[in-house]
Amino acid sequence: MITALIVLIGIGIVGWGYWKSRSNGELGLYTWLQSVMLLLPWVVFFGLFSAGMYLDLAGMLVLFVASTAGYVVVGNKIRTIAPEELARRAEALIKARTEVDAPKESIDTKSTDTGTSPSPSPQIEPNSIVPIPNEDLQLIRGIFGLDTFFATETLPFQDGVVFNGNLRGELNSTFDKLTIKLAEQVNDRYRLFLIENNELRPTIVVLPSSNDPKPLTPPQQLLAVVLFFVTIATCCETAGILQGFDFYVSLNRYREVLPIGLGITSILVAHELGHWFMARRYDVKLSLPFFLPTWEIGAFGALTNFQSILKTRNVLFDIAIAGPAAGGLLSFGLLLTGLILSTETSQFKVPTEFFEGSVLVGTMARVILGNAVQNETVNVNPMVILGWLGLVINAINLMPAGRLDGGRIIQAIYGRKIANRATTATLIILTLVSLVNPLALYWAIVILFLQRNLERPSLNELTEPDDTRAAFALLSLFLMITVLLPLTPSLAGRLGFHI
Repeated sequence: MITALIVLIGIGIVGWGYWKSRSNGELGLYTWLQSVMLLLPWVVFFGLFSAGMYLDLAGMLVLFVASTAGYVVVGNKIRTIAPEELARRAEALIKARTEVDAPKESIDTKSTDTGTSPSPSPQIEPNSIVPIPNEDLQLIRGIFGLDTFFATETLPFQDGVVFNGNLRGELNSTFDKLTIKLAEQVNDRYRLFLIENNELRPTIVVLPSSNDPKPLTPPQQLLAVVLFFVTIATCCETAGILQGFDFYVSLNRYREVLPIGLGITSILVAHELGHWFMARRYDVKLSLPFFLPTWEIGAFGALTNFQSILKTRNVLFDIAIAGPAAGGLLSFGLLLTGLILSTETSQFKVPTEFFEGSVLVGTMARVILGNAVQNETVNVNPMVILGWLGLVINAINLMPAGRLDGGRIIQAIYGRKIANRATTATLIILTLVSLVNPLALYWAIVILFLQRNLERPSLNELTEPDDTRAAFALLSLFLMITVLLPLTPSLAGRLGFHI
């Protein structure tokens, strides 16, 4: 039932992607096909598995190689047709905006100053108080023009100002021009945000740079360092529990816990390094990670804050997915290698229920270990333990809620409204699951009190990430489900996980 549900989810994702891509013409259909290449091997694998047919390791490799080849071929086709298609779209968009805004232009022009300057002068609502000093406001007004953004109304907003009006040029180039002009006029004192207003029209918000994210205070930095060392301690304790003893009662057995304890720590560090390297690429500052230690699996990951304003939603997506990608690939590699190297003389002996805790881990164990999973216990290489724990840690952080990596991914791809709904849905699901699994309640509390709020908008909030990023977002969420969903007892028995 669970495996069949995952197959249906995969098919539903593919169908939804096709429906979304139809309006984008040939380019949209090719990008949809590229996302199909990413999801196809997983859908086929789990589909065959739910039917009782198992691909061996060679079959899995053939499936993934074919998928990769198809992805590359479709990607080359996209690069061939994309320039012309995007140029046609930009031309049509500018033409449509010109036709829609043309009647308003004559009205707006009458309501503005008619001096020699080509830039319109926005009208300030009567009795409104704009918190930006008047001399700065005049400089900011000067960045607008008939070829970029025709501002018609100025409204106070927090300690900044909102300019409503009509976007005249191509979105990305207009944003870049206005950002450069703003820096020339007021240096680094203000930030320009291009967002969508309640009427679903482009709007510009200018806020003082004093609103930028603040660095951690010394006490917060100290807390982050303390949590890191506490996490190393809990990782070692987890390693002891997995081997059947309490490490802090038998400290002299430290050599036995170090391989697994440091292995879990390495996966956590790999996850954070993924975020850090991608952030460095975009010149974005990140705070120190606040690790969440736990006795059960060593740690639940870490909470990391942005200390820079992000330029686009692409930046948000790339930084958010880089951590789970780095940590997840390392964990998957450890799991796969450990399963291949597992023999009857392997060091660790685990009950078959160990594999039933995850659809993905269970299917891989059944395919690679074969009939060995029919025994009450299975001898496995230590890397299997590390890989399984690592996958769980990274999957937890991919839950689509708030400022978790999964929540940031949803916000980047689908916008703030969908991200808010996803957060609410995740909290409801975690609350229901907590009736049978107390750890779900722990995460519901963490999200509710620490991570439920979304990230602040990007400077350019209107430019949506491309379809390739959307495909990887769907793939990451799909894999998160396969890692966290357990096999039902009936399905596990039918597939031969125990006699």
